[in-house]
Formats: sequence, structure tokens, C-alpha cells
Amino acid sequence: MNFVECHEEPIHIPGYIQSFGYLIGIDAKFHTITFFSGNIEDIFDIENKEELFDKRLIDFPESFESIINSDIYNSLERFTKRENETHFDKVFFKKKEYHFSIFKNKGHIFLEFEEVMDNPNKRITNKYDNFYIIEDEKDIWDQLLSTLSNIVNYDRMMIYKFMMDGSGKVIAERRAENMESYLGLHYPESDIPKQARELYLKKRKRIFSNVYSEVVPLLSKNVDPIDLSFTASRGMSPVHAQYVKNSGASSSFSISIIIDDHLWGLVTCQNSAPKHIDLEDRVQAGVFTALASNAYSSFKSKKELKYRLSLNKKCSQLKTEFLKHSNLFDSLVESKTEIKELAEADGLVIISDEQVVRDGVTPSWDILEKIVLWAHENTYESIFVSRSFLKDYGEELGLDETAAGIAIYFAERSKNEMLIWFRKEFDEHISWAGKPDKKIGVLSQNGEDKQIISPRTSFHIFTENIKGNSKRWNARNINAIQAVRDLILETSHKNYSAIKRLNDELKKVNEELDSFSYTISHDLGTPLTVIKLNAQMLLNMLTSESEKSKYKINAIIEEIDGMSEMMNDVLQLSRAKHSEIELESLETLHTIHKISENAKITYNSMNSEVIIKECPEVLADKTLLHQVFLNIINNAIKYSSNQENPRIEVEGVEEGPSIIYTISDNGIGIPEEEKHRMFKIFSRMDNAKNFKGNGVGLSIVHRIMSRIGGSVDYESNKEGTSFILTFKKP
Repeated sequence: MNFVECHEEPIHIPGYIQSFGYLIGIDAKFHTITFFSGNIEDIFDIENKEELFDKRLIDFPESFESIINSDIYNSLERFTKRENETHFDKVFFKKKEYHFSIFKNKGHIFLEFEEVMDNPNKRITNKYDNFYIIEDEKDIWDQLLSTLSNIVNYDRMMIYKFMMDGSGKVIAERRAENMESYLGLHYPESDIPKQARELYLKKRKRIFSNVYSEVVPLLSKNVDPIDLSFTASRGMSPVHAQYVKNSGASSSFSISIIIDDHLWGLVTCQNSAPKHIDLEDRVQAGVFTALASNAYSSFKSKKELKYRLSLNKKCSQLKTEFLKHSNLFDSLVESKTEIKELAEADGLVIISDEQVVRDGVTPSWDILEKIVLWAHENTYESIFVSRSFLKDYGEELGLDETAAGIAIYFAERSKNEMLIWFRKEFDEHISWAGKPDKKIGVLSQNGEDKQIISPRTSFHIFTENIKGNSKRWNARNINAIQAVRDLILETSHKNYSAIKRLNDELKKVNEELDSFSYTISHDLGTPLTVIKLNAQMLLNMLTSESEKSKYKINAIIEEIDGMSEMMNDVLQLSRAKHSEIELESLETLHTIHKISENAKITYNSMNSEVIIKECPEVLADKTLLHQVFLNIINNAIKYSSNQENPRIEVEGVEEGPSIIYTISDNGIGIPEEEKHRMFKIFSRMDNAKNFKGNGVGLSIVHRIMSRIGGSVDYESNKEGTSFILTFKKP
């Protein structure tokens, strides 16, 4: 026994039609009869149906006189020139009027008939252009249901919108007063599976007059199944029939809502009692649905145009800001809030190599590091977007609710330049029209028993709570991210020529600056020393009554010391860049101890507690290594010296091929918003301005660690700072 999934059910070739219809199929080339429904003798005088096969209608002039004399049949070649294009006429059989439809499909011409019905309740009072003056999405669909109620008037009429995952939602409704509302309810994808959605795109009006009536089999000598995709009276699948019965309906009518050649949704009508709608009324309902669809498409286009104009205006403003700065990172940092809000995100992180800047609600640094590593290893396009990042990777990456949704743009992977937008977890509740539980049943079709999933029987409201998702990134959000990408590429391209032209000049200037660093440190050193000595001599000569003069001379000496320190730092920075290095295995304990003791004296912080733990050997240059520890330890003691109990801890550990030193203090910490400036020369934090210094030391450390094949990083909060130095193991 075969097993058939709902989405595998061959609903386009059921082998039968509904009882309200009559069907004859003729060969498209020879016009001979190849198949017909078993009920055609109800409207045609036929003595022996078997005699019809391989004959033409004109071979039975008395039986098919009305068809033979019709305008459509007399112009078959013209009316069947295009595949699946339906044409209509009316004919009389046995003094009753019937709708006559004709279309060509896969080598057959289909002749379909159904009785003309009167609709005394039909009242079309709305003008055709009413839909186009409505400026609200909901009003368009309410207007459509109001108009259709004057044509078809079912107990329940709904606008059913397809979601991105194939599930659906009722967004508008018109119903009898005694019926329960389905407005806002969701339906799983399996209720209207893929092949059914494909058929709705082909055949845009679908009626099931009476799900309890007997079906009419097709008779054919050909063993191949007949494709009834475009047949109005095509029989419904047993699964769908049972589904309609389970919902409490006896009849249904659907009209496809097609927007931009995609199945956007359905007008879905249900009736508790059997109900048949005349073909002419069904066509009229289809016309109004097409008008509403076009009006909605026009409405969306107007909104999209308005949004695009607004987006372009914001991007122009951003471009102006971008071009004010000489590098991409600074441009992004200055406009970080605007870039975040452009994508309607809760938070934004801008990363350039080791520089990180945050805005809004973002994950902690530890989590962010894992996300960045994951992005490098698992994304391949320049833009990655997910609303279920927390649900999909939360356990693996240790995520929290700040990273439920994520959008990543790689400006340049090799330089670790990227933007990450974050969205918080959204507490999502979805009300389903019953639990989508299904059971296995047995279906007998064409003499073969098949196991098939039978539809659910419960349609009571079931609420599902979904965790781990953010609000959906919609098309506008994606467009905004793409606009930021395009803006970065455009401004980078505009700057490229200027950057290329300046490169040679910059190289020359750099060489001159390095030469100037040596010269200024050497040539100005002696005059400054002479000035300082003379100032000190003058200070000693002053009497105790000259306090004001002493104060001024002391200020001069302090400024001379500051200038000497700055020149020495600039010299060290230049040496860190150009001096010859000789990497060797070096002990660090003695160096660290000596630097720590001298720093306590220098910064008058003798009560500073310096704890030196394990100090494994490292691979480094002796002179440069001293400079690294000198700057880091000096900073640790200096910036914690105002604490009641200043404490510094130094520890080195082995981790694989690396030696990692951590120098921690309980000092003033580094403000989050200023971390991106940490290793820039002459860059000092606002909270450090009460301490002596010129902002060169960390630039020296950063440059030295790069030259010896290591790295420098840090962690900081209100309780202090930890600098992390990674060396190669000897």
C-alpha cells in the first residue's frame, strides 16, 4: 500500500468531475471525441455512449446540434489558438439554457457545460472605480467582500492572505451573525499545500457546490490520466472534501488574488448548506476580485514610492555625512544611530578589525565575538538576515534575547569590516484555527488503496507561543540595509581615486615625519634640559616671600617635563615602527617587577598592591617587550592610584601556541562609547584628563605587538580594566 503526503496528492487528475458539470474532450488536431463525463446522456440524446469514442461531434448531428451550430464550435481554430484560454457561450439543450465553456490543454479541447441559474438577489451597485479611491489596505478588502456579497452571498466570506512560509491568515471577513469569527486566525501550510496553491494560480475561480454529492466519472479509452486543471467542474480531492466537511461547511467557492503574478491570497467563501453559483456570477466575482487586487497593488506601489523617496532623502543625508570623514569607520560611527534606525533595528554594532562601536540594545562583547566568528565561518553572501537567530543558534552561541533577530553586512571580510543590526526577542502569539493535527487514513483511488494523511477535525482556536524569534525583517528593512551597503560602496569608490593619488604623498610625508620624530627628540632635548636647569636654579634663588614667582616657575618646569615626555613617546612610537627587531625567548618576571616598583614611585602610589603571578617566557624583542610592559603597567598604576586600595594583578598563561598575559587594575575603566579610540595616537578618554599623559602609550603597544606577531586587547567596566597581551610561545 502506497503512502501519499498531502502535498503529493495528484489533485489535478482526479478522474471525475462534480455533478453540476458536463464535460466532453476532443482531440485538438482531429476533433475526435477522446473522453467525456458519465452524465452527458442527461443533457444529450445518446443511445450508446461507447459509440462516441474516436468519432466527431458532427457525426451525431441530432445529439449535438446546439454545439455544432454555436459560434465557438464553428470557430474552433480561432478560439483555441492559445493554450488554456477560456471562451464562453450559451446554448440550449432540451429547452434548458447552459453555459458553454471551451479551452485547449495538452492536446485536448475541453467542452464544458453547466446549467444557467437565475440570481434574483444579485445587486451590483458599486462603481468599478470605487476600489481606486480607497486609501487603506483593510478598506479595499472589506469593500471587495461587500461587493461580492451582492453576487454570491455565502454564509462566510473571507480574505485569506498567504504568509512567506505558505501558511495563511484571515485578514478580512464577512459572515452571518450566528457564525463564529475567524478574523485574525492562522492556518497551517498543509491546509492548502503546494500543488493546490499552484492550481489556484492556474485556475483562478474554484467552486465546490455540494461536498456530499456523488462525483461523475470520466470515461476514456486512454489509460493516461486527464489533466483537469483548467476545468471549472473538476472534482475535489477526497482529503479536501473531508476537510470542508470537518469545518462544518457543505459548499465552498474560492477566487485567487493574484498580485505581481504571485498567489497573494484567496477570497474564500463557505456555506453551511449546498450552494451553486452560476458561471456568469462566478466570472463577475472574479472581475471584481481582479479590480480589488489591482487597487491593492496600486495602493502598495504608492506607499512604496513614498517610502523610496524618504529612503533616498535619508541616504543623501548620510552620504553627505560619510564624505566628511577620511575613513569608512569614522563615517559609520558618526552616523550609527541613523543607520540603526534606517533598518528599524534595536541595536547596531560597527566593527573594523579590532575596533568596535555599539548603538542601542546589543549583546555583550563575549557573545558578539562568537557571532562575528560564526558569521565568518557560516555566511557566504555579503548580506545575511535572520529573524530566528536566537531559536536556531541560541544554544550553540550562548545568545540572549538581544540577538533574536540579526542582519549582517560584510563591507570587507579580509579586514573584518562589518555592520550587525540586532532585534530583540518578540513574544509572538499565533492563534490557529484549530490544532493542525492529522491522522493516517486509507484512500481508494482508481482501484488502488493508498495511505494518506486525513485532515484535522478540530477548528477550535489554538494559541501557539513562539520563542526565539524577533519581529520579521520586512522588504523595507532589507532595502534599507542594501541602501547602506550601496552607500558604502559608492562613497568608497568616490574616495578611491583621491586615496590612490594621495598614497605616494602620504608615504613621503610619513618618511619625513619619522625623520622629524628622531630630529625633534634629539635636537630639542638639549635646549629643554638647559631651560629646565636654569628654571630650577632660578627657583632656588628666590626667597620665601616670592610664592607667586615660585608657583609660575614650577609650572614652567612641569610643562618642560610634559614636553620631554611627549617627545620621548613620539620617538618610541617611531622606533616601534622602524627599529630592527630580534625575536628571542625572554623571561618577563624581572622586567615586570622592576617596572612595577618604578611606576609606584613615579605616580606617587606606594600603597598600590601589585600581584605578580605566573610569568612564562615569551617570544619577543627585548627592547620592544620592555616598552610594552612599561606602558601597560604604568597605565594600570596611574589610573588606579586614586582608589582607596589600588590593586594591580599580572598573570601569564599558556594557551595552545600562545602565551597570554593579563594585566588587570581596579582603576577608572574605559567608557563604552570611547573604546573605538583606544589605540589611536594622542587619543585620551574624557575620564582620564585629570591624569598626566598624552595618549601615545597604547599606540606604541599596539604597533609593537603587531610587529612581533602578537596582539593586544582589553576588557573594561566600572570596576577597572584588563589588558590582554597575546605573544607567540617560544
